[in-house]
Amino acid sequence: MSGRNTSELHILCSASQLFLQPLWDHLRTWEALLQSPFFPAIFSITTYMGFCLPFVVLDVLCPWVPALRRYKIQPDFLPTAQQLLPCVGQTLYQHLIFVFPVTVLHWFRCPALLPREAPELFQLVGHVVFCLLLFDTEFFVWHMLHHKVPWLYRSFHKMHHQNSSSFALATQYMSIWELFSLGFFDMLNVTLLKCHPLTVLVFHVVNMWLSVEDHSGYDFPWSTHRLVPFGWYGGVAHHDLHHSQFNCNFAPYFTHWDKLLGTLRSAPSK
Repeated sequence: MSGRNTSELHILCSASQLFLQPLWDHLRTWEALLQSPFFPAIFSITTYMGFCLPFVVLDVLCPWVPALRRYKIQPDFLPTAQQLLPCVGQTLYQHLIFVFPVTVLHWFRCPALLPREAPELFQLVGHVVFCLLLFDTEFFVWHMLHHKVPWLYRSFHKMHHQNSSSFALATQYMSIWELFSLGFFDMLNVTLLKCHPLTVLVFHVVNMWLSVEDHSGYDFPWSTHRLVPFGWYGGVAHHDLHHSQFNCNFAPYFTHWDKLLGTLRSAPSK
């Protein structure tokens, strides 16, 4: 019986791997780009800006489409050009001056190697979820320390809180220390779990989308926190409250650490 179960499990794993193999084979046709030292910085900036753009468009349309305001957490706030342009400039500057040189040095030290086989689907999903949970824990500790220790807040985190009303492009409006800290957590987790390169890409895309959504200021019926049951995921309403009230909701995504340490505050239902 155990032999039969093992055989069935092997067939299931093989099938889940075959599910991702065509996608991975297609990505490997771009192997020269994926292994290039330019790829991490290009991937990061284009993915981030691509996720921010729809919310920027919504902010532009809001004065002309009043129905959109029902989904804004702070309906009377719209970011101005004086707020948006420094955010874009800061993001481009940091990626050009800091992120790109670091990724080039990492490429010289550890050139990217692409395996021929795709990961199993269940393994990819499990690793992405586990990486998000690890990142959530690391960020919670880091974030709370930077709010509780005045020197850390003034020196490193205050910049991110210059906009009390959050908007998508403010997601990466932060000091270079903060940007590198979060990037370090990202890379540490995928390295510890020995994630497949495809899993690493998926994790970075998911993590970037969730962080942009958290700062978007829009609470849609399909927002992530409405799709995850039992209030396990705080989401945009959760994080918007942190920006407006400052001393609560330190975890970026999930709610368990804030619940355990008594720093969870629920957003009023609209």
